[in-house]
Amino acid sequence: MKHIRIAVWAGVAAAALAGTTACSAETTKKAAEAVSHADTIMAALTRATDRTEQLGSAEVKMTTELNGGAPIAMEGTYSWGDGFAYDVEMDTKAAKMETLTADPSIRMLLVDGAYYYDTDPQPSGPLKGKEWMKVDASAMFGEKGAQALSGNSGAGSPAATMKGLKYANDVEDLGKETVDGKSATHYRAVIDKDHMGKFKDAYGSGNQGTLFNSVTGGSDSITMDVWVGAKDLPVRLKEVFGTMTVTMDFKKFGATADVKAPPAAQTGDVTELMKKAAEQQG
Repeated sequence: MKHIRIAVWAGVAAAALAGTTACSAETTKKAAEAVSHADTIMAALTRATDRTEQLGSAEVKMTTELNGGAPIAMEGTYSWGDGFAYDVEMDTKAAKMETLTADPSIRMLLVDGAYYYDTDPQPSGPLKGKEWMKVDASAMFGEKGAQALSGNSGAGSPAATMKGLKYANDVEDLGKETVDGKSATHYRAVIDKDHMGKFKDAYGSGNQGTLFNSVTGGSDSITMDVWVGAKDLPVRLKEVFGTMTVTMDFKKFGATADVKAPPAAQTGDVTELMKKAAEQQG
């Protein structure tokens, strides 16, 4: 909204210099209306953010697309009331994890900044005899990126993503649409690299040598589309980072089970192997 406010100030100055001509007055009026419209959008998004944060969890269906390839679908529970966690199922083949499990779907957890995959016990290596594969977030986003998304603030969660909307330098109201059978208002916001804040450490194109950067190319901006429905709650949230698009549909808010890490004795840690692989790809 910064550039819109500057337009208002410029319009006021032009009106004064021109002796308050009708043309300048009209320009000022239109600029002021633009600011008012942007403020209305941000007020609606702020209400949706507050409601999302208050409810603390949701049942979701999410798809991830990379470089225009086939989408990877996930479905399950997201929680952000006390740190960010999730428990989801995804298609094994779409995730290209057939060598790790014979099951058609694979369960994935995120707990305390680490990802866990329910794989078949392997005959050798760090997963020998183990039922779960662990990858620390630092392998995905780097040390600085993992720190930016860690802690009890729920960073990286839908609520934290919604909070990031306040840093958008460009917002639009794209009107009413029907999403998943629900009436919603479609908003779009763009956060450029100068306003990404701590998310730049996780998602920015300068964050070289990480898995996220190697598969997406990093991102100098984040485009966020939010569809807000009844009771000021988001129906769908879509984010574009570089060549990756993530779309999340909210099925039901609140009242979800706690997400807990698997027993350590059943877990094999492949974080360092993943870091080396990312460095080689980089």
